[in-house]
Amino acid sequence: MKYEYLTNEDLAVAVESYIAVLKSGGLAPKTETVPVAEAAGRITAHAVYAHICAPHYNASAMDGIALMASVTFGATETTPVRLTEDQFIQVDTGDPMPEITDAVVMIEDVIRDGDDVLLYTAAVPWQHVRQIGEDVCAGDMILPSYTEITPAALGAMLAGGVLEVDVVKAPVVGIIPTGDEIVPPCTDPAPGDIIEFNSTIFSGILQSWGAVPRVYPIVKDIKEDIISAMEKAVAECDAVLINAGSSAGRDDYSSLAVSTVGRVLYHGIAIKPGKPAILGYADAKPILGVPGYPVSGIIVLDQIFRPVVEIMTGRNLHRQTVIKASLGRVMLSPLKYREFVRARVGLDENGNYIATPLNRGAGVVTSFVKADGIIDIPQDCEGYEAGDTVDVTLLRPKADIDNTLTIIGSHDPLIDEVIDVLKIENIDSVVSSSHVGSMGAIMAIKRGEAQMGAIHLLDEETGGYNDSYIAKYFPNGGVKLEKGVKRVQGIMVAKGNPKNIRSFADLKKEGISYVNRQKGAGTRILCDFLLKQNGMSPSDLYGYEREEFTHTSVAAQIASGTADAGLGIYSAAKTYDLDFIPVCNEEYDFLIDEKAFSDEKVQKFLSVLHSDEIKERLKRMGGYETWD
Repeated sequence: MKYEYLTNEDLAVAVESYIAVLKSGGLAPKTETVPVAEAAGRITAHAVYAHICAPHYNASAMDGIALMASVTFGATETTPVRLTEDQFIQVDTGDPMPEITDAVVMIEDVIRDGDDVLLYTAAVPWQHVRQIGEDVCAGDMILPSYTEITPAALGAMLAGGVLEVDVVKAPVVGIIPTGDEIVPPCTDPAPGDIIEFNSTIFSGILQSWGAVPRVYPIVKDIKEDIISAMEKAVAECDAVLINAGSSAGRDDYSSLAVSTVGRVLYHGIAIKPGKPAILGYADAKPILGVPGYPVSGIIVLDQIFRPVVEIMTGRNLHRQTVIKASLGRVMLSPLKYREFVRARVGLDENGNYIATPLNRGAGVVTSFVKADGIIDIPQDCEGYEAGDTVDVTLLRPKADIDNTLTIIGSHDPLIDEVIDVLKIENIDSVVSSSHVGSMGAIMAIKRGEAQMGAIHLLDEETGGYNDSYIAKYFPNGGVKLEKGVKRVQGIMVAKGNPKNIRSFADLKKEGISYVNRQKGAGTRILCDFLLKQNGMSPSDLYGYEREEFTHTSVAAQIASGTADAGLGIYSAAKTYDLDFIPVCNEEYDFLIDEKAFSDEKVQKFLSVLHSDEIKERLKRMGGYETWD
């Protein structure tokens, strides 16, 4: 028999070529639908959106009394307000808010005086109330495509009314052990017998990667039997590993078996150990000839088969660790407790880790979904100042953190859609997006805490957007402005507009409640501009101090009936089937640190931002216009 010489291909070239051939043949994750309760550890096949708000009702966040905040106005330490028992209702934590109440006073602040109560501090609307959509709003993206479903994500999906989820189906990988000298594990092997334990090692590796191993019986070094076993495994599995027989020895038939059922791309890689590896395929099914020595086999699986499994499982197969990070902002903590704070982690302009604490609300499960790590604050520690170095236990692989694009600023569902497309195109892509408003974006870029910031800041004097703020806060340059989209801002009201709101000035009418955005948000700045334009003051809007952090959360409050109106974008109103009164067209752009502009992660984000796929998604969402 004539034996062919082995190739000696460069590892990186071989893997890249192998992946390209497999993808061109149709290698991609397979999907299946499973109950959310059974989805822990699985990988999402598509983006997951909330069906309902969580909470789906306004709930008391404290034990105390529910009332209308307006009845407490004027209360001070010297002039308490007396309330009769028909002006308040006793509530416990988690109770639905009674009708015609919009605030809770903690029981500790309630002074009993017979059947009446005395209050020495005025309440503000919606204090100590878990409002509809505080955790997640209907229509919000809970998880993007190809993302691992954590236990916290299970709760977030169920809270959002998602009972079933499409996940990546675990690929079945056949393992064919071969060799005349190979015997099953035993306690008394004969001289010359080699205990077959490679398949057990490979099975453990595959299971840790999210694949399902299927080990076939040992096949002797008989050409026809090896080919037959290969045909059976290829027919029954998504990928096949054939162990031993990959060299050029007298009884090495693995290469022949691979070429019989499919094709051999490479036979021999320039690595040691692991040189005799065979990279083959049958249509889109990978077939890997693995050397018989266990160390060689492990090296080949890790270096060659791992990236193949990543494609089949949608997973990024890296390990977690503990890192040192600089705290992005002050973080206070009570002395009584040892506190574990969820945090986003990214890199600053100098390549140092920055940890930004997330919402610490006990009911906000989505903050765990978004978290990159946990900051452990010891008991008897008051917290940390901005810039302090803290230990962060990562919840995601360190490689993901190093590859993270950090975006801080104004909220728009556009960013979620871009993230989803990035994930579909490259499962390694990681984007950390925090909603802190347009001015928050300005400050984050100035402090070097983010590569990009989303802004839509109205110049009241010129009517233009963003440019004057950049000139003011970055007089020496150092940033670039990338055009994002033009979008419609307006007044969101309930379907049918029952309060007959026609203009912003109508919002000061008696009986109309307003829900606002947080301080520093571009929409909040627009609200203040419209107040001035209409000769109004914040006191003319009942609920002006009521703050939400996203357009969808504002829409959720209106849809639930706890507010009559709020400023927001058209796509949020459409999601909640609200009526919409256009106010202005604005520019939603991206401020980019000049040193980060050429970064591959930034450029990939911008490429997707301006892609036809995003244009189609925005068209379906409504209320957007893209730049030529």
